[in-house]
Amino acid sequence: MAEKKNEKQAQQSEDKTKTTAQQAPKKDDKDKKESATSQVDELKAQIKDLKQQLDDKDDKYLRAEAEIQNMTTRFKKEQAQLLKYDGQDLAKSVLPVLDNLKRALTIEVTDENGKQLKKGIQMVHDHLINALTDHGITEIEAEGKPFDPTLHQAVQTVPVKEGQKADTVVQVLQAGYQLKDRVLRPAMVVVAQ
Repeated sequence: MAEKKNEKQAQQSEDKTKTTAQQAPKKDDKDKKESATSQVDELKAQIKDLKQQLDDKDDKYLRAEAEIQNMTTRFKKEQAQLLKYDGQDLAKSVLPVLDNLKRALTIEVTDENGKQLKKGIQMVHDHLINALTDHGITEIEAEGKPFDPTLHQAVQTVPVKEGQKADTVVQVLQAGYQLKDRVLRPAMVVVAQ
């Protein structure tokens, strides 16, 4: 009977060991699954964070690229403007000289020396006009034209006479000039009103 009892205890002990052995893997499997799930969640969070960082970097890159293109376009436009109106300051400085030459040409001369001098002034005047024209500087047509405040500066008004229209330039006191489409100096005019 003692043997049966020992056998029975041995059997019970073996059953407990089996049960414990079976329960232990279930607990380990559960712990492993929970650990794996938490690692997957952490990795997903990292992936999401990295995607957000990548999107931010892409956005910053695209904005920087657009800004560079805008700056390049702006720079090209500014350079084109500079080239288009190159010499504007020089032309403004030369215009008073041209005015003085025109005034000198209006003087009446009677002697031979005066005529020779006037001829020389006329040649200088013509060469200067040609040089200015070659660089896109032209005189603004004013006399007999309708008054245009963008091209003309009215310094005096006179009553309309027979054969004249109102708001028409009747006299030019000082010639105006423009460089291509930009006014260097408006024409100083008398306007009929």
